[in-house]
Amino acid sequence: MATADTHPAVVSAPVAPRRSSRRLLRRLTRQPAAFVSGLILIVIFSVGALVPLITPRSGIEIHITAAEQNKAPTLSGWHLFGTDGIGREVLVRTLWGLHTSEQSAIFATLLATLIGVAIGGIAGYRGGSPDALLMRLADVLGILPALLLLLAAYTYFEPVTVSKATVILACILWIPVARVVRAEIFSLRTREFVQAAYSVGASDRRIFFRHLLPNASSTIIVAATSLFGQMIILEATVEFFGLGVPSEIQPTLGNLIGDGQRNVLALGWGWWTWAGPALLFVVILDCANLLGDGVADALRPARRR
Repeated sequence: MATADTHPAVVSAPVAPRRSSRRLLRRLTRQPAAFVSGLILIVIFSVGALVPLITPRSGIEIHITAAEQNKAPTLSGWHLFGTDGIGREVLVRTLWGLHTSEQSAIFATLLATLIGVAIGGIAGYRGGSPDALLMRLADVLGILPALLLLLAAYTYFEPVTVSKATVILACILWIPVARVVRAEIFSLRTREFVQAAYSVGASDRRIFFRHLLPNASSTIIVAATSLFGQMIILEATVEFFGLGVPSEIQPTLGNLIGDGQRNVLALGWGWWTWAGPALLFVVILDCANLLGDGVADALRPARRR
């Protein structure tokens, strides 16, 4: 006589289909503005990463000869962007500023995304008291403008180094990521594939990392892309006002623009000391925004399903 199988543990929980990276890339290629912006960012960030190999100069070398000071842009040597009031090549300093700002923005975005995913994931999955406590914390921190918190933190933790700036940025800007991840996880946990995982006795860790987190990846990618643009703006704004890393110690795009503007206001000329860094900053910011919009549009069909 046949007997029924009474061991449900051998049944594996269904897994929701994962998003294909090739499908995302294919959709992104159908949006020329986003695709070209992504390529431009790849080129710019590749140059920024290779700055120590591209130029033998440090960006803080001083030339005391009058012929090398306040030199307008020329096509010779490293003087394509001219020199500042103490003979430092603006092109070299712009490259090193890109190197520093790129590292700070990328690592701050990654750290803020990790914090936001952890807090938002716990709040959305657990619900109840953990959700209320963590979201109230986000609400309290979100009341004050991010720029005001950043200015206060930079002032309190002086002198500010690049590593300090990265951690401060991440600890302030994780809130938007946490909110969208919490909403997405809260929605996903009621879906059929998650309920099926519950029914076969899957652990909370397996449900979260195997079923919920992969299916919230589109939301996380969009949030992180948007956050990267905010990191660039806030970091450059604070550096512009002279509250971050001094340009004499470590050039960044923000402090180079600020120093150049102050030089022009004091002397009445020397526009080239800020024009190059400012142009690069605008290109990065516009490309990051266009890419973020393109990624959001490319993922939207998958999110509707």
